[in-house]
Amino acid sequence: MAGAENRVVAGDYIGKYILAPGLLIKHPTISVGWQNVELNKSTVESYEVVTDEHRKSAASGVARGLIGGALLGPVGLLAGALSAKNRSIYNVAIHFKDGKKSLVEVNETIYKAIVKSCF
Repeated sequence: MAGAENRVVAGDYIGKYILAPGLLIKHPTISVGWQNVELNKSTVESYEVVTDEHRKSAASGVARGLIGGALLGPVGLLAGALSAKNRSIYNVAIHFKDGKKSLVEVNETIYKAIVKSCF
């Protein structure tokens, strides 16, 4: 199963990607070309988690199941498959100070960065 899209899924900036903070980017940012929109307390009026989903990674479950099966037989196969990594996906409604609104789908890393930047 795929992870979060890390993009705007509705509202203003629809279809634009959200970049995680890193070496060159201080805050999570909506990439809109030359004028990127930072998601921080100076641009965001409020935000609200609409949904958060926890999905098991299918690839992780298959790989762990095969390794567990090879090492411990049927019990290891089941244990390995059940230990698949969880992936968290957050849908967050963002209200900007300039009146724009966006619904974004982000992974846990970007969600935590948004919360930290908007605190």
